[in-house]
Amino acid sequence: MIKDNQRLFNRLHVVLDALVIAVAYNLAYYLKFISPLRDEGVEHLPYLMYMEALPFLIIGYLFLYRQFDLYHAKRASGRLRELLNIVKANTVGMLIFIVVLYVIRQQDFSREMIFYFYLVNIFLTTLFRNTVRYILRFIRRKGLNRKYVLLIGYSKTAESYINKVRFNPQWGYVIRGVLDDKVEAGTVYKGVKVLGRIGNLEYILPQNKLDEIAITLSLDEYGKLERIVNLCEKSGVHTQFVPDYQRVIPSRPYMEDMDGLPVINIRHVPLTNTANMLMKRIVDIVGSICLIILFSPIMLISAIAIKCSSPGPVIFKQERVGLHNKPFQMYKFRTMGVQKPSVEAKGWTTPDDPRVTKVGRILRRISMDELPQFFNVLKGDMSIVGPRPERPQYVEKFQEEIPRYMIKHQVRPGLTGWAQINGLRGNTSIRMRVEYDLFYIENWTMTFDIKIMILTLFKGFVNKNAY
Repeated sequence: MIKDNQRLFNRLHVVLDALVIAVAYNLAYYLKFISPLRDEGVEHLPYLMYMEALPFLIIGYLFLYRQFDLYHAKRASGRLRELLNIVKANTVGMLIFIVVLYVIRQQDFSREMIFYFYLVNIFLTTLFRNTVRYILRFIRRKGLNRKYVLLIGYSKTAESYINKVRFNPQWGYVIRGVLDDKVEAGTVYKGVKVLGRIGNLEYILPQNKLDEIAITLSLDEYGKLERIVNLCEKSGVHTQFVPDYQRVIPSRPYMEDMDGLPVINIRHVPLTNTANMLMKRIVDIVGSICLIILFSPIMLISAIAIKCSSPGPVIFKQERVGLHNKPFQMYKFRTMGVQKPSVEAKGWTTPDDPRVTKVGRILRRISMDELPQFFNVLKGDMSIVGPRPERPQYVEKFQEEIPRYMIKHQVRPGLTGWAQINGLRGNTSIRMRVEYDLFYIENWTMTFDIKIMILTLFKGFVNKNAY
């Protein structure tokens, strides 16, 4: 039910966003060519020619809004983040629009109008979305759009359910309480109270004051599941089952039908699919060739600077662990003085590390030392997007210390990744990196890769944790 509500809410959002884009585009045309701000006597393309671009513009912007998380569930404190995502999506959209006009050699299309559209669309989209927030808040204050839910079973899943509902007030769910046989009545979590034992359900259901029951039993209480479901079905109340499998199946599973027998797969890795692997590899080959050509002047300048600033090779090779736990030689621009392999392998770089050269420190700070890895991508050792590879000694260490660490080696390591664009680079938590890597691995799509590439342009190059 929550998913259905969110899907309906998102569809309405898409339609209204499309209308806002159309209004902003027409308003930009008015400001440039009709309003008192216009340049009188300047010839321009007719209105209908400008409108021919509008359908493509709407489709492109709605795609960008999706990539920049503007159709995810709204958080109670997410207005600033939403504004930043609106600005990012519109900035990318404007740049793509200008590039397309350049490619098709349309010189007469007003760039000033595009800039007006950029500003007006950011303003109207932000205004519209904040208006929606206030309308939903007003409706909830009036007691409308609410569904009253009772949780059966106090578990980590129950706590997660409560957190999700609290952070997504637009769902309109109100949790009446929890029934549990082990936790003492009166116990409170985030404002939700344990009301009594599960047996009380027989007396609560006939009162007909609940819209939904959410079964959040812990694993060791699943013997009670059939009886609870029968009671709920008998009363006619809508019933959800939220499995408590986080300790057994820590990430999103997927189901298959084996001739009528439902089978839950412990882990879904989309990139084990041949078609997905082939599609990603094609993008890697084409992308790495294009990026090598694009960054070749920068790589040439970097190579000359390295050679002139310190003796030794320009390219530094280091063994890393890649797909299926196979080692490979990863290329980087050398940023340190030449040292023995035994010394180099002792540990990570530290702040003010004397081994780092002056040129190397600059290259590390702006991630330009990573550019030779495009050749690793071209060879097939790496992908443009994926988990960052580690050295063998650290893989052995983390394999024992961090659960599920080795799962990251089910896909090719990447030059950039979901963890990196979320600030988990350099001297940051390995456990957090692994969680982000697993999310990427299990939720991979081509559009997710494109999103990461776009976000890398905004916050993936400058590394405050690089020394």
